[in-house]
Amino acid sequence: MTPPASTAKRAGARAIDEPLLPEFSGGGHGGGASVSGAVFNVSTSIVGAGIMSIPAAMRVLGVAPALVLIAAVAVLADVSVEFMLRYTGWAAAAGGKQQATYAGLMGDAFGRAGAAVLNVCIASTTAGTLVVYLIIIGDVMSGSAGGGDEHAGVLEELFGAHWWTGREFVLLLTAVFVLLPLVLRRRVDSLRFTSAISILLAVVFMLISLGIAVYALFKGTATMPRMLPDFSSLSSPFELFTAVPVIVVAFTFHFNVHPIRAELSKTSDMKAAVRISLVLCAAIYAAVGFFGFLLFGDATMADVLANFDRSSGTGVPQVLNDAARLSYALHLVLVFPLLLFSLRVNVDELLFPGRRPLALDTRRFVSLTAVLMAVLYALAIAIPSIWTLFEYSGSTFAVTISLIFPGAIVLRDVHGIAKRKDKALAATMVILAVVTSSIAIASNIMSSVSDEVSEGHVASR
Repeated sequence: MTPPASTAKRAGARAIDEPLLPEFSGGGHGGGASVSGAVFNVSTSIVGAGIMSIPAAMRVLGVAPALVLIAAVAVLADVSVEFMLRYTGWAAAAGGKQQATYAGLMGDAFGRAGAAVLNVCIASTTAGTLVVYLIIIGDVMSGSAGGGDEHAGVLEELFGAHWWTGREFVLLLTAVFVLLPLVLRRRVDSLRFTSAISILLAVVFMLISLGIAVYALFKGTATMPRMLPDFSSLSSPFELFTAVPVIVVAFTFHFNVHPIRAELSKTSDMKAAVRISLVLCAAIYAAVGFFGFLLFGDATMADVLANFDRSSGTGVPQVLNDAARLSYALHLVLVFPLLLFSLRVNVDELLFPGRRPLALDTRRFVSLTAVLMAVLYALAIAIPSIWTLFEYSGSTFAVTISLIFPGAIVLRDVHGIAKRKDKALAATMVILAVVTSSIAIASNIMSSVSDEVSEGHVASR
């Protein structure tokens, strides 16, 4: 229930800077997780497949606008998470019966319908992202084709094209023997070591990319990338907005905020963990985007890992190209279970509301995990492009989760704690999200129609 306005106002000045929830002591509700563990898990939630499209986004925008956009989206992510944590604490302090989850937070503000809509958005976003993970792993191991260009995978380069080096078989083996044992873990904090390794691998990938870029510069096979957009290559200036959803997806981790926070020894440490993670990940994104665009220029693909094959033109030993691809493919393998954790929880809340916790019901837990893995595998085989998924997912579900819903919670302000500047900032977030996403969606649709018309003219000739 919403507390009386007078009560909220009397408590506002006192409680606004207090810990958002009673501190956990390591027993009972809390898992005793450390800040460093939370940083690793939050960073792993952020640095996923989105990093592979950052160079392509930089190709569209130019270096300077892309760096500004990365920083701006990181700041907005920090603001939106702060809003979520603040209202989570007030919901608990007011005696609310909603769970300390993102869905519970939406339910507190907008009722059961709001929680259900959020569950659908999170399930759709995480499912799409996990499909992208599998697509990228398939690209690395078995090769890809896009825009008329074929790029061989590591297995194809080593052993040639066989049925057992094909995407279907390689992804099936990866899903069953590598990913399934990881996704059957029942606690988020149990993934802290794999998360730490995954972040290390992301840094390794960044350093390898740096080394290849420096080598290519000395060899004269790379040129400094454009600082600003090349409008002559765009059918419309509105195409620039198609890069915005890609960056938004890259910073969408809000569905993992509450599970990670719940296992901290001190829940008030979550804000610091999020800020450290955002700074770390923004730096990684900026570096990978710049080096990737420097290496491949206007030939940069939506999945930049596909560029690191024998036709890369960088002049470096192929072993370095393969090391770059394999390091990030392994990173995605280790990130996969963290995102599947959120997908599984949200699907379970939609299908089995009111049941006992999923981790305590072995049959439901295993069955739901198996079904989700099968669906993700089928989609990864059916969908070839990660850019298409990022454009539409980022323009709809991701921007809703990361910007629109946190802003809407503040504007709704059921606990009467929002200041005027909070509401102004929340309104700005929502308006920016709606406007940029609408333009991006319209541009994508017009581009698709234009491509179909062009293909029809070619076919008629």
